[in-house]
Amino acid sequence: MQIKCPHCKKKTTWEENPWKPFCSERCKLIDLGKWAMEEYKIPARDDESEIEEENK
Repeated sequence: MQIKCPHCKKKTTWEENPWKPFCSERCKLIDLGKWAMEEYKIPARDDESEIEEENK
């Protein structure tokens, strides 16, 4: 199965790829570094009342 690396967009295989979904250890470490430097963020809600209402 052919996939595109999320970082460099280079085509790579899924099978026997130790860095999946990345094409190489380099791309995997670059992505990890972006998470560590908080370049990627998951949006969170600030309004706690909305959360409380959903849990009822």
